[in-house]
Amino acid sequence: MWKTLGLTVLGLVGISGAFIAWLFALIDQSTVAADLQSQRLEDLTYYHNRVAEDRGRILVVVTSETQMGEGGEPTGYEHTELARAYYVFTVNGFDVDIASPRGGKPRAVIDDEDMGPLDYAFLNDAVAMDKVQNTLPLAEVNGDDYRAVFFVGGKGAMWDFPDNPHIHQIVRDFASGSKLLGAVCHGPAALANVILREGKPFLAGKPVTGFTNEEELFLIPEAAEVFPFLLEDRLRERGAAVSVGLPYLENIAVTDGLVTGQNPWSVYATAENMVEQLGYTLVPRVTTGDENSVAVLIRYHLRGKVGARESVDTFAGAGARLNRNLVIMHGLVAAMQWRLKSALELFVLAQHIKTVYSSPGSHWLH
Repeated sequence: MWKTLGLTVLGLVGISGAFIAWLFALIDQSTVAADLQSQRLEDLTYYHNRVAEDRGRILVVVTSETQMGEGGEPTGYEHTELARAYYVFTVNGFDVDIASPRGGKPRAVIDDEDMGPLDYAFLNDAVAMDKVQNTLPLAEVNGDDYRAVFFVGGKGAMWDFPDNPHIHQIVRDFASGSKLLGAVCHGPAALANVILREGKPFLAGKPVTGFTNEEELFLIPEAAEVFPFLLEDRLRERGAAVSVGLPYLENIAVTDGLVTGQNPWSVYATAENMVEQLGYTLVPRVTTGDENSVAVLIRYHLRGKVGARESVDTFAGAGARLNRNLVIMHGLVAAMQWRLKSALELFVLAQHIKTVYSSPGSHWLH
């Protein structure tokens, strides 16, 4: 998203050079990502605490599509959505298989600015990379082998998930067998057109979420023409009780047998809730700087700038990580929507994070 927002502030009318300089000085330009590129599982405490017992298998499904419609922009599955869910499942005792509609090697969408330790560890994990470079064709998958299925997002899912007969069969079988389904971001497109044997939509009456119209249209104003449908619209058409959370912040919808997440910032919550629905206590995991910053932003929307500052101070006092760039990004989104008061408050909040985490004795952790 930074690629979309990076120069936006320059186009805002009446902004002085001093303000622009201050804003760019807020951005954390450290080379943390470069340091993480060699990240390996054996270096992560979370992985060392993994459950030894075999708790069964989970199927993770990614899109095979590589472009957005005929001759459209390149697309694929979102790497972070796959990697984070994959390790939540494996660390908590599940064996994970990866499938796609066509099988083989699908196209990954990787944004360096969104990458964290688990995301890079996946790229350096020979077992995980073998699975994703040689995905199982859905036609060869037996749903009876799995306790749960998780549909990864990525814009390509809007084309090859909704009407895939093998996905429909798995969803119908899981619905009748009281097994667990999960999906995140554009992944719920897999559920959108499924009709149960009794003739009603699978989603009818169910709490569900996915990438919202607001999120989609902000990033791609012509999305209604580019995509086969807007996901939020289709979920409503199928009778789902759609949960629309704050844009680009964590939100999940939970009911028996189904967990869905709104966007990439909802992956951990979605996957971990699935583990809990399967009846297990989660292996403890240190929350990421992005997750903590999302919590600060949610507090801002609920309690205003004072509540957000209190949240920052609480995280800082606990030595927890924060990513101020994510706060700046939300400030830029607000500016692009001409919510200038919110934009300024978020930029000032980012300044507070910078100040607090730069003070003697503090820890700046991205």
